[in-house]
Amino acid sequence: MKRTVAVLITTGLLVGAVAGCSSSSGKAGPGPANPSAAVLAAATAYQEAVNSRSWQAVCSMSSASLRSGTVAQCVANNTAVTSAPVSPAPVPSGIVGSYADGSTPPPIASTPTPSGPAYASDSPVTASDLVAVPASGGHPAGYGVLVQFTVTWPGEAPTTDLRALRLVQAGGAWVVDQQADSISGGGTDQVLSALG
Repeated sequence: MKRTVAVLITTGLLVGAVAGCSSSSGKAGPGPANPSAAVLAAATAYQEAVNSRSWQAVCSMSSASLRSGTVAQCVANNTAVTSAPVSPAPVPSGIVGSYADGSTPPPIASTPTPSGPAYASDSPVTASDLVAVPASGGHPAGYGVLVQFTVTWPGEAPTTDLRALRLVQAGGAWVVDQQADSISGGGTDQVLSALG
C-alpha cells in the first residue's frame, strides 16, 4: 500500500512539474490567453518570406482563402509570376510606337544585372500595432498587425513600406488571411481601417 501511494505521489509531482514548466517558461511561447508574441513573430516571418520571394514559406503561412488553392498551386502561381521574363511596357492606345523619323524606341525593361533583372533590397521587417480585428468581408476575426520595412531599388532613394496583415489561427498556427498595402502612417486605428 505504501509503495502504491509513493508511486502515485511521485507521478503526480512529475506531472505537476512538467505542466508547471511548460506553462511558466518564457521560452516556450505565449499561451492562448496572450498570443501577441506569436502573432507578431508570424507576421514578421510572413513578410520576410514575401520580401525574399520564398513562395513555399509564404504559401505555407497563408490561409486557404488567401492562397486560393493548395500550397503547391500557390507556389506554382507565384513562381510563374516572379520568374516570367520582363516584357516591354504596353504602348497606350492611340500612340504609335515610332519616332517622327520612323525609327522605333527600344522596349522598356527592368535594369539588367549579370544575373538578371535588378531587384530591390529590403531592410529587416518589424511588426507592431497588434490589435484584435473583428470578422469582416469573409475574413474571420483575428489579430491585425502593422509590418514595416525599407525598400531600396538600385540607384534610387530608399522608401518605407507599411502593410497591414490579418492573422488567424489555423491548425494551431497563426497564418495570414488578409493583407492591405499602402498604409499611410502607423497605429492600431490605421490597421483596423485597412483590414475593415
